[in-house]
Amino acid sequence: MITAEQLKDVMERADALNHYLDIDKKKIELEEEELRTQAPDFWDDPKRAQEQMKKVKNIRRWVDGYKEVRTLADELQLAFDFYHDNMVTEEEVDEDYEKAIKAIEDLELKNMLRQKEDPMDCVMKINSGAGGTESQDWAQMLMRMYMRWAEAHGHKVTISNIQEGDEAGIKSVTMEIEGGEYAYGYLKSENGVHRLVRVSPFNAQGKRMTSFASVFVSPLVDDTIEVYVDPSKVSWDLFRSGGAGGQNVNKVETGVRLRYQYVDPDTGEEEEILIENTESRKQLENRNNAMRLLKSQLYDRAMKKRLEAQAKIEAGKKKIEWGSQIRSYVFDDRRVKDHRTNYQTTDVDGVMDGKIDGFIKAYLMEFPVNDEE
Repeated sequence: MITAEQLKDVMERADALNHYLDIDKKKIELEEEELRTQAPDFWDDPKRAQEQMKKVKNIRRWVDGYKEVRTLADELQLAFDFYHDNMVTEEEVDEDYEKAIKAIEDLELKNMLRQKEDPMDCVMKINSGAGGTESQDWAQMLMRMYMRWAEAHGHKVTISNIQEGDEAGIKSVTMEIEGGEYAYGYLKSENGVHRLVRVSPFNAQGKRMTSFASVFVSPLVDDTIEVYVDPSKVSWDLFRSGGAGGQNVNKVETGVRLRYQYVDPDTGEEEEILIENTESRKQLENRNNAMRLLKSQLYDRAMKKRLEAQAKIEAGKKKIEWGSQIRSYVFDDRRVKDHRTNYQTTDVDGVMDGKIDGFIKAYLMEFPVNDEE
């Protein structure tokens, strides 16, 4: 039977979530965003409509998540009161407590995913370490573990590249995990080297062997970049084109000068991009060419930023060797332990079947990342 202190803890955590998530504001936002979906011309632009529906779904997820927490917390309070009037049993109160605490912990965990990349799909690459067949078999076991986790959480897994092992297992695999919620936010905790200790099935003497494999997770970035040009930041000047003779030269203002007030999305710094075009004797063609050149510049900036971000993530990789592992899987001792958080479990079979939520939660609680970082 739960204590009054445990009940108090549940109620306080539920109230805290209401405050942290600003549920009242989210309810108003939800009403406003849902109203936009009821406009007669809403589906005239399918892409924009889908983006709006996604926005509505995201807000509703928080509102509904808190609604469940509040309902279960209030039901627990009632059950606790009814128990003292002999209207419910101890088991029923404890059952309501388990439901409430799980809902609270799930929402608290989701609230910790504040990095802007967290809601994104992800790419996972697994590389076998030194050790030949042993490590290659281990890499394949990890691949299966993550595929089972993804399936259980409503994600779709696509293998975009795989290198088979020499005798068994795999040398490497690249998987795209998408379609669910917060794939990157949860799986970023798996970045690092994973160590396996077991009695080798490939060794005739039945020796205890140690194998390594590295896991690298990154946000799945869509390469098809759509370049948006804010019309309010564009201004045009016309001037007479210079050059060799012809009736049009120096008589008609066919040259164009495009000025774009570019604001860096990361630093907020403002900069003027200046493009002049005199390719054609027709002003409209020069305008179109100048706009094409502007989009090319903006695309180039976005691409460089993406590459810089990827390089920053790449720099976090570690060499596959002793001492750099994040987690050990010791099969004969029936133990899996995360060395960053000290979280461990004896359910080795469950872990290898994709039940790794305990490790993910422990990591996110130990190493929270805010939007500002």
